[in-house]
Amino acid sequence: MRYAIHFTPPSGDPLTLAAAGWLGRNVYSGEAVEHPALRGLGVHEIAFHTALPRRYGFHATLKAPFHLHSDLVEAAMLRDLMRFAGTLEPFELPRLEIARLGDFFGLVLERPCPALDYLAAAVVQEFDAFRAPLTEAEIERRNPEGLSASQFANLYRWGHPYVMDEFRFHMPLTGPLAPYEFARIEEALRAHFAPVLSEPVDFSNLALFVEKEPGAPFQVHSLHPMGRISARKIA
Repeated sequence: MRYAIHFTPPSGDPLTLAAAGWLGRNVYSGEAVEHPALRGLGVHEIAFHTALPRRYGFHATLKAPFHLHSDLVEAAMLRDLMRFAGTLEPFELPRLEIARLGDFFGLVLERPCPALDYLAAAVVQEFDAFRAPLTEAEIERRNPEGLSASQFANLYRWGHPYVMDEFRFHMPLTGPLAPYEFARIEEALRAHFAPVLSEPVDFSNLALFVEKEPGAPFQVHSLHPMGRISARKIA
């Protein structure tokens, strides 16, 4: 089993429901969801281009997938995650927008968010003790020869190259695409997500995801609300 600590909106959030339709799977229930009917893009094409993000579920990575350290147990991690989330104050994300990131599309922030960068670094540091060390095979799968010096150092220290100063918030929506597909996929994404991207998105929880066996789809295990319990009750 592997775990990951991510951000994803609550199960009933309009963005969550729109993403479930696009990806073809609800990350909370694990159930398949019918893809939308979009002009110029067939349902079978959406299914093909979303196969990779569908397995990982709608999320933004904070602590990348990891095996639990052999000396620790899930219950201890859950207790620490609940305690840690309670020390963080919720905040509103800058507006999300569709963007191309290399050869795939995802949701990114329209402007930097220092509060998010701080939180992401804190999550990586706080929960690294729960992560089993990477094996040599796992390191090789990260293609270390293609990483920058900073990314390479992150991989060995934190188990993932894109953390700390290399962290960039994004929520993947497609797998790798051929250049001739960019314009058509982008148009479909904008048409599908436009109704929900005008609404603010609150960053108010940390989500623990699980992969129950190798190759299985990731699913939300539990949400851990941010902020003191007393403050949440007043709100």
